[in-house]
Amino acid sequence: MKRILVSIPDGTWRIIKKHLMGKIGEKESEIIRNIVLAYLSEKDFLKKNNNNNNH
Repeated sequence: MKRILVSIPDGTWRIIKKHLMGKIGEKESEIIRNIVLAYLSEKDFLKKNNNNNNH
């Protein structure tokens, strides 16, 4: 597992906190991780990556 430091603009964090806190995670790091995973899944990167690992 890779750990990184991420800076989020205040306005963006207010939106995340208001609309996503408690819905896709409780902790700040959990929310950001889930946003990234949802984006990668939506763009089919996770599916492509899994298919490449299986061959």
